[in-house]
Amino acid sequence: MSESPSRSSRSLHLNAFLMSTGHHEASWRLAESDPHANVDIEHYKRLARIAERGTFDSLFLADGPVLFEDVAQRPAGVIEPLTLLTVLATATEHIGLIATASTSYNSPYNLARRFGSLDHISAGRAGWNIVTTAGAAAARNFGLDDAPAHAERYERAAEFLDVALKLWDSWEDDVYVGDKETGTWGENDKIHPPRHRGRFFSVEGALNVPRTPQGYPLLVQAGSSADGKDFAARYAEAVFTAQQTLEDAQSFYADLKARTRALGRDPEGIKVLPGIVPVIADTEAEARRREQELDDLIVPWHAQRRLAELLQVPIERLALDAQLPADLPPETHIQGAQSRYALIVDLARRERLTVRQLIGRLGGGRGHRTFTGTPEQVADAIESWFESGAADGFNIMPAVLPSGLELFVDHVVPLLRARGLFRTEYVPGQTLRERYGLPRPVNQHVALRDPVAAAIGTSAADPALVPA
Repeated sequence: MSESPSRSSRSLHLNAFLMSTGHHEASWRLAESDPHANVDIEHYKRLARIAERGTFDSLFLADGPVLFEDVAQRPAGVIEPLTLLTVLATATEHIGLIATASTSYNSPYNLARRFGSLDHISAGRAGWNIVTTAGAAAARNFGLDDAPAHAERYERAAEFLDVALKLWDSWEDDVYVGDKETGTWGENDKIHPPRHRGRFFSVEGALNVPRTPQGYPLLVQAGSSADGKDFAARYAEAVFTAQQTLEDAQSFYADLKARTRALGRDPEGIKVLPGIVPVIADTEAEARRREQELDDLIVPWHAQRRLAELLQVPIERLALDAQLPADLPPETHIQGAQSRYALIVDLARRERLTVRQLIGRLGGGRGHRTFTGTPEQVADAIESWFESGAADGFNIMPAVLPSGLELFVDHVVPLLRARGLFRTEYVPGQTLRERYGLPRPVNQHVALRDPVAAAIGTSAADPALVPA
């Protein structure tokens, strides 16, 4: 049974996932694309303003502490996302600003301070996509030989987030006094140093940033493994996920909502946003032609090598015109992105794809659902999943930027509005968590003194989630 409430009480959520020239790995080779867009501030300002014109809830920048791409394959290297989002906060007024930051290679104090600062600068529009980081390449950038095992990374992430919540709550909202007569700026008894001592972190003092407009940023998560879903059910307020079929999306949605309820949280306090890579044109035939043009620009060797790394097999075993080897490692033996591994192997097996066909399918969205068609067909697909208990919204990942985002905003968004699925304008002054229908979390120290306030204003600061 679907966990979703009736349509009349629901609002579709849209997030714009921005990536240099687009999510298709060959998008940079198109005549319209700027190969230097990955470090062009004006390019990202333009994208943010297009998404804001479409009244998107938020935009999102992925990141990781390693050079992800072979520099021969596509534009490589990105501007540090919190720095970039600070610029975009001044170039926009309403849209939420979400960045990935790893719990594996950051410290809670510095990261809580940076996100708290962004929330102040943007007047309450910051969001944190919480990830753990797999792979030896990233580990070696931080003096390690290899990344910790999958389960240990999530244990560290849980403690990291507990500390971050303590830091964001280390200031009560009404610390400020501002009494010029007595020379009293604030009340020291409303500052609460965490004095945290744990397995991974020791953090003594209060944050040096006051509590933010949102209390703390919108908490986003993107892992779909068993550990990832448990973590999301405990902490996340939005989840970016990848499914190829309606049945898989419904199963993930129901499972995550059930895990959330089991922890004492309201399932409506966590929004599920599958990724979709739309390729749009006036006719389906023209959309297919555009998709094929992009796929024809893929350099097979690059994609083949990346696939070998993900599957953890020698590249020699991935013959382009053969199907995947029958004896791939089981998902539980993968120390990297287990859920993405499972999704890709299942896609290849289910549709009996050759390696060449598979890398073509992955070239657009790295395992996210690619949908090619007219604006009406894209709107139909979004509405179908939204109304079928598979999604609360979507992570829109245009194959080509900026043109793909413009096509979506100018031709798909009006259809979603006409169907009563999506807003026509922003509510002035709303924070990002308000736009996602979430309350501002009550400071945990106030909640301990005032249980009534805690019961009224809970989200990820639900009593079940407040660190001891």
